[in-house]
Amino acid sequence: MHEVILPRLLFTSQRAFDDFTCDDMKYGDLSAAQLKTRFELGRISDQVDPWTLTRLLPFDAPQSRFSGSYPPGRGEKISVKTCTDILFDEMRHTSWPFSFMGNRRHLINMMLNHMQTRNGAPFRDPALDEALRQQVLSDNSPVGTRIIIKDAFEENFVKEPGSFPNNAIHNVPTVLTRSHLPKFTRKGDSVNGLGISVHDIHATRIWLISLTTSPTTWRAELRYECQDHFGLDENDISQLRFNQFHFFRIWFVLQHYHAFSFKPFLTNMSATIEIQGKTR
Repeated sequence: MHEVILPRLLFTSQRAFDDFTCDDMKYGDLSAAQLKTRFELGRISDQVDPWTLTRLLPFDAPQSRFSGSYPPGRGEKISVKTCTDILFDEMRHTSWPFSFMGNRRHLINMMLNHMQTRNGAPFRDPALDEALRQQVLSDNSPVGTRIIIKDAFEENFVKEPGSFPNNAIHNVPTVLTRSHLPKFTRKGDSVNGLGISVHDIHATRIWLISLTTSPTTWRAELRYECQDHFGLDENDISQLRFNQFHFFRIWFVLQHYHAFSFKPFLTNMSATIEIQGKTR
């Protein structure tokens, strides 16, 4: 076998890691007028009016027969901190429809707590690492990254038994261009907390960590490093699937309203998996 220097970077996505220039990483960049007119976010909460910093009264609720009959701002005046605390609590409550099953349903509220208190610091949690690992292992489609890399290695051994030349590794980035990179967009992810916490992973790197062979078998360890942005951009909130829910309306205002300016953050995940096959 030709010498392979490990660890070896097999693949990196076009979208960069640590990219704070993306629209979903902006914060505090919009005025109240912009949020209310451009994005139709005049009413985002059932409990407070963030524009007048007042608590809403029972007859302010949309279902009240008196809703809209009186001018806004008649409720108790509150501070910015009290207002944002109430909005975060409302988000934690309204996250339930997106995270009511599975052992990772707690993640979204952990990440909301992080956004509220950690001032933009990166986030990671072992539960996300394990979720990434299970996602990679369970993707048995012919365009899954694990299957494509395994097939590329297997093909090399069929063509050149007993060897593993460097050109086999060189070919992996090319064959991975037709792959589906890991993401949490499966049917169950919409209710298990992963779709709302991570959804479409922003950037991915795949490393070859180890490679061993015998006369008849080979085994390799792959390490996935993934990063997402816990933030919303203008395109997100302009879509009905986000704009119709108070959860996302509140999130967008907490992040982008210049009076609040809660920072989005990077979500980091990693996982190591094994692939193996026959050398002949």
